[in-house]
Amino acid sequence: MLPPTTLLSLSSILLLLSLLLPLSSSASSPDAATMTTLLSLLSPAPSGWTGTNPCTWTAVSCDSSARVTSINLASKSISGSLPSTLNTLSHLTSLSLQNNLLSGPLPSLSNLTSLQQVYLDNNNFTSVPTDFLAGLTNLQTLSLSQNAGISPWTIPDELTQSSSLTTLSASSAGIVGSVPDFFSSFPNLQNLRLSYNNLTGSLPPSFGGSGIVNLWLNNQLVGLSGTIDVLSSMTQLYQVWIHQNSFTGSIPDLSGCTDLFDLQLRGNQLTGIVPASLMGLPKLANVSLQNNELQGPMPVFGSGVTVNLGGTNSFCRTTPGPCDPQVTALISVAGALGYPITLAESWQGNNACSSWSFVSCDSTVANVTVVNLGKQHFSGTISPAFTNLTSLRSLFLNDNNLTGSIPEILTSLSQLQVLDVSNNNLSGPIPDFGSSVKFTTTGNLFLGTNVTTGAPPGGGTNSTSTGGSPAGTSNGSSTSAGMIAGVVISAVVFVGVVLFVSFKCYVKKRHQRLVRVEGSEKGSEMANKIAEMANKSAVASGANWYGGAQSELQSHSSSDRRDMPVYEGGNVSISIQMLREVTNNFNEANILGRGGFGIVYKGELHDGTKIAVKRMESGAMGTKGMNEFQAEIAVLTKVRHRHLVALLGYCINGNERLLVYEYMPQGTLSQHLFEWRELGNSPLTWKQRVTIALDVARGIEYLHSLAQQSFIHRDLKPLNILLGDDMRAKVADFGLVKHAPDGKYSLETRLAGTFGYLAPEYAATGRVTTKVDVYAFGVVLMEIITGRKSLDDSMPEERCHLVTWFRRVLINKDNLQKAIDQTLDPDEDTYESISKVAELAGHCTAREPFQRPDMGHAVNVLGPLVEEWKPSGKEEEEDSGIDFHMSLPQALQRWQANEGTSTMFSDSSYSQTQSSIPSKPFGFADSFDSTDCR
Repeated sequence: MLPPTTLLSLSSILLLLSLLLPLSSSASSPDAATMTTLLSLLSPAPSGWTGTNPCTWTAVSCDSSARVTSINLASKSISGSLPSTLNTLSHLTSLSLQNNLLSGPLPSLSNLTSLQQVYLDNNNFTSVPTDFLAGLTNLQTLSLSQNAGISPWTIPDELTQSSSLTTLSASSAGIVGSVPDFFSSFPNLQNLRLSYNNLTGSLPPSFGGSGIVNLWLNNQLVGLSGTIDVLSSMTQLYQVWIHQNSFTGSIPDLSGCTDLFDLQLRGNQLTGIVPASLMGLPKLANVSLQNNELQGPMPVFGSGVTVNLGGTNSFCRTTPGPCDPQVTALISVAGALGYPITLAESWQGNNACSSWSFVSCDSTVANVTVVNLGKQHFSGTISPAFTNLTSLRSLFLNDNNLTGSIPEILTSLSQLQVLDVSNNNLSGPIPDFGSSVKFTTTGNLFLGTNVTTGAPPGGGTNSTSTGGSPAGTSNGSSTSAGMIAGVVISAVVFVGVVLFVSFKCYVKKRHQRLVRVEGSEKGSEMANKIAEMANKSAVASGANWYGGAQSELQSHSSSDRRDMPVYEGGNVSISIQMLREVTNNFNEANILGRGGFGIVYKGELHDGTKIAVKRMESGAMGTKGMNEFQAEIAVLTKVRHRHLVALLGYCINGNERLLVYEYMPQGTLSQHLFEWRELGNSPLTWKQRVTIALDVARGIEYLHSLAQQSFIHRDLKPLNILLGDDMRAKVADFGLVKHAPDGKYSLETRLAGTFGYLAPEYAATGRVTTKVDVYAFGVVLMEIITGRKSLDDSMPEERCHLVTWFRRVLINKDNLQKAIDQTLDPDEDTYESISKVAELAGHCTAREPFQRPDMGHAVNVLGPLVEEWKPSGKEEEEDSGIDFHMSLPQALQRWQANEGTSTMFSDSSYSQTQSSIPSKPFGFADSFDSTDCR
């Protein structure tokens, strides 16, 4: 028997061995080499990644065999790259590396059969290997969004091996090509998010019958095309974002999509009538249809649905109600042809006899007499709705690709004289139109034949019929009569076309000399006050107000009068005497501010109403000054919106140019963000800031997509955002505004704007789109959050450019707390709201224009934040200008009624790449024009 001391020694040795053996085992794990390589490529090294045993590292999990099963380094501000041997981690089930600065090529994940979750979004990866997703038989979630620097790649066929896939998220990830037609391979797929890529082609048929719940395909660079009919068979849909593409055709019957909540179709080329089934969906809460070519009566949705119809569709009326019967008939005709875009673009309004292409009318009773759709390459069928055009005399459908039969009911058109259906693919029996109709049918191989049996019904043949015989036989007299009638009708049509073209040319020239605009209620009221005061002044001096203005204009050179258009409808010409009177002879005490081309003065009318007068300095005038002067008038006479400063009038006095605006008593946003201490103001609360941001977003959204024409501001900044006593904001200074022919395309222009707010592509190329304003708006959001200027020379070099610095802040949410304006001192709820706005600012300032959302997205993000932000006291609530007792849908309906509103949701995508925006060169002023560098 061993002594007790020997037994104690043996037990100690056994205990030590039991502790060392697992360490020895794990140290020899096959995954140690790959994990060590990964560690060597990351900078800085992840916290807690020390030693040679990866199973002891922080955020790394292993199974009982010491094989790595999970790596979680999300949002650690880590840069570096991933090892090419990553797919040797054969037991890996979860890989979470999102929200970092990782770059370089993505490694292959091929044959990681245990891998279920992959999160690689919000990094800077540069390429995808060809076998990236091969053999991932258990993959459930793949998130690769916001890697805009990835070289173009296509979705690989190998993905079909991942039959358990539930979420595929790869927005802004460099994907090109078509959407592959293999979605029947994913019975569990619910979330498909491929926004902001360069996908082209049509929606794949395999979408039909799938279980997809959330479908995001919006904002493709060139645009997806084709119809959206497949949506009708996707009965599990809850959210559909396919806006900003090039889809055509009509909205399908979505009555089977009973769970559909959010439908975004704006910015396509959709045509046709909005189906009643869409308006009756039980759970639909949000739908956007603007910027399409939809036709027929204006749709009416339920009271709980937020709807944006915009102003660019082709509804027959601007208010709900049925269309004119002739309009209804022609829209049905278009429907049988698949609602061609050419017809939707030209058939607008509720009067088919008012400049509708392909249609001619009897001028005395305004009835449609001729429809000429020949040689238009239309496909489809002949609509029986032609019979509702009871005065129709001539119908030309020749040289198209029409199929089906000729409706027998067309024979009931009592006034019909000419029917030409030649050179189509029509079939079936030939109706008998009688001897009074010149009926041409040649070039239809199967017409008069039963296409299923090939037998000619009743012995009929395919031929040209001039008269009533289906077989094409007629006597010489009927042929001669038909030819004479055809010649006469052709001559009448020709003369009518000549007269019509002459009339249009006259109207166009007259329109160029006269621009009319409808003023807002408030702007008109104030303009009326100015006009009334001016009339009193003119009466007292023995002169008429307009007569006085006219005599002043006549004192200028003829070239001045010729270049200056006449504006009507709420904007009036004002005498210099009146402006001197209301500004106390432009007293320096009334100066509100100084701009690039002049000084802004405060004026006060006799009734106490205040106005702002912008007096452009004579020394700064010239071609550029006149361009700005005319630009402001031209834009502000075409747009009226509660968040755009209203133009009330103008004055030309010698070399001086003066503009009169509504007065905004609280000055500029710049003063309240950067100069509040010096001016003795209180700092803006977060509620005030987010409300101001929403106001600005609504104003710019209106300019971009809701006004009758699309405009680009080009100089959005806090200095051009004015505040009223209720601290609600209006956008001002429209001297650099450009008309955008189409928001999807760029316009080359002289570089102008303000350093710190210029989008990189605009500064580099001079090409401007609406996304230039989106970038500037993102910069303004950053200033609102931080209380810092976009360019601040007093800061260290690495922090002087706000966008570049703030983008680094967004990498780690912990840094955001330190970047927030100290005067806000946010609580938890406020910080959550600030975080959402900070994320939006990042989206808006993405490096590439196509990665930035439209302003509707900004409205959608900010709107709910303003609604959520309940005032803490009654006094604050009264000052806010918002009725917080309204529900969100009620508030949205109210805003929509006032100004037009956008949708409630949008894609969240932005680039984390560094901005290439140039710093302000030494010696340059803050605002400048490319020709004078001001």
